[in-house]
Amino acid sequence: MQIKLEHITADYILGPIHSPKVLNDVSLTLPSGSFTAVVGPTGAGKSSLLKVIDGILMPGSGRVHVGSFTFPGDNDRQTLKEIRKRVGLVFQFPESQIFAETVEKDICFGPMNFGARLPEAKKIAEKAIRQVGLDPVLLRKSPFSLSGGQRRRVALAGVLATEPDILLLDEPAAGLDPHGQREILSLISRWNHEQGMTVVLVTHDMESVARDADAVVVMEKGEVVFHGDVRALFSRTEQLAAWHLDLPDARRFQLELERRAGIKLPRVCLTADELTDALIEVGRV
Repeated sequence: MQIKLEHITADYILGPIHSPKVLNDVSLTLPSGSFTAVVGPTGAGKSSLLKVIDGILMPGSGRVHVGSFTFPGDNDRQTLKEIRKRVGLVFQFPESQIFAETVEKDICFGPMNFGARLPEAKKIAEKAIRQVGLDPVLLRKSPFSLSGGQRRRVALAGVLATEPDILLLDEPAAGLDPHGQREILSLISRWNHEQGMTVVLVTHDMESVARDADAVVVMEKGEVVFHGDVRALFSRTEQLAAWHLDLPDARRFQLELERRAGIKLPRVCLTADELTDALIEVGRV
């Protein structure tokens, strides 16, 4: 499902808290089946962008198109219900939202909330837990008896159980050790490639951006200041510094090597393998 935002402006209001223009005239088109990373400093509007796509935060102006659905409109309540059947939203530390006494009951909650009967929901739960790389034997266990990484996967399985076409993720690997982070991000990349799931990932991890994303959105003060190809972003070294964004290790090593050796490699390298191939091409390996 394609996502299209047209001139979205949104304010955040919660009781006495009022943050004007957390999004300011944002226009984006994210193709169906794409993997888009959203980066930028804290407070740039990244999480607000995900909430607008899911309809949790309603825009003050502009239109949001998710597949064939558009809001705001004449029948927002029904539209948002249909969208949420197709869009899975994963907040930071999603395991904190786990509440049921068994893993199976927790994963079944979403499908049953959307009308599935218990036998069908149980089949979906078994499929979902396999999708996140866990043994179905864990379905009978309490989620609170599992490790932190396992609980994170159970939370992701709960979102996958609704069988979304679009997956919105806000720092899904936050707080995990490096191995756990890589496992979670590898799963997300696999769902994108194997199932054609449209993925929008908010992250500070430039290695993941370089390795997994097709395109990048850079946000600053509620505005989109860049939207384009990953390689194009990491070719803008001075602009990246101005945006306070890091370079992936391979790209940083490439720039240092070019400076010291006085050479220019034929392309922007984002992984160690790409860097090795480029060095072979210029006869340096």
